[in-house]
Amino acid sequence: MVEHPLAAFMTMAVIAIALALPLLLNVFLQNTRTATANWNQVFDISVYLDKKAPGTRVQALAKQLRSRADVAAVRVITADEALLQFRRASGFGNALDALRDNPLPDTLVVTPALGASTPAGTEGLRRAIAATADVQAVQIDTEWVQRLYTMLDILRRIIWLTGALLGLGVVLVVGNTIRLDILNRRAEIEVMKLVGATDGFARRPFLYSGVWYGLGGGLLALILVAVAVGMLAKPVETLAGLYGSQFRLSGLGLDLGAAVLGVSIGLGWFGSWLAATRHIRAIEPT
Repeated sequence: MVEHPLAAFMTMAVIAIALALPLLLNVFLQNTRTATANWNQVFDISVYLDKKAPGTRVQALAKQLRSRADVAAVRVITADEALLQFRRASGFGNALDALRDNPLPDTLVVTPALGASTPAGTEGLRRAIAATADVQAVQIDTEWVQRLYTMLDILRRIIWLTGALLGLGVVLVVGNTIRLDILNRRAEIEVMKLVGATDGFARRPFLYSGVWYGLGGGLLALILVAVAVGMLAKPVETLAGLYGSQFRLSGLGLDLGAAVLGVSIGLGWFGSWLAATRHIRAIEPT
C-alpha cells in the first residue's frame, strides 16, 4: 500500500464515499428529529362551536373543559376576534366588508395535560369534546406532526437499506482490490506453499490490507461528513434564527464516529477474507 499510495487512496476514497452517503442522511434524520423533538409534546385541539349557540355558551364550555384533569389550558377565540385576525393576515379587507354576517364560529383552543399529550390520550379527549352539546367540529391541529414522524420513520428505513447496499458495495470493492493483489503475488504464494505455508498463513497479510483499507475509508468518510456539516452549519443556524430558534446543526458524535470506524474495518476485513479465502485456495504450486 505504501509502494502504491495513489491506488490505495483511490480504494479508500471509494469506500469513504459509499459510507458517507448514508452517514449524511443519518445526520439529516437525527437533526430533524432534534429540531422537532418538542412538536409532539403539546397536541392542541381546536373546538369550533355551532353558530346557533348562544354567546355565553363559549365561556361556559371553556370553564367546563378547564375542570377536566386531562386539560392543561383553554384559550377562547371569539368569532369577532377570529375575523379580525383573518382580516389582518389575509389582506382581504375590502372583500370582508361585503359580508353581511361573520361566517366564522367561536373557537376554543384546548391544550391537553402532559399525561394526555399522546396520540391515544388526545384522541380520547377529542371524542369527549365532540360529543358535547353545541360543538360543531373538533380538529387536532398537530396531526401533521404525526405524519412528519411517519415520514421520518420511512426515511430511517431507507437509510438502513441504503447503508446495507452500500456496505455490500464496500465488501465488493475491497474484495476486488484484494483479488488483484493476490494475482500480482501469485508466484510468492506458490513459493510459500512449496515450503509448507498454509492457506491461513498466506491469507493473513491480505486480511491486514483489508483492515487498513476499511480504517482509511472510515476516516475519510468521517472527514467528508464533518466538512459537509461545517459547510451547512452557518446557513442552518441563520435559517433557524429567522424562525426564532436556537437550533444548531450537530454532527455524528464520538460514539457514532467510533461505531462507523468499527463497521468500516469490519467490512474491509470481511471483503478481504472472502477474496483471499477463495483465490488463495485455488493457487497450487505447479
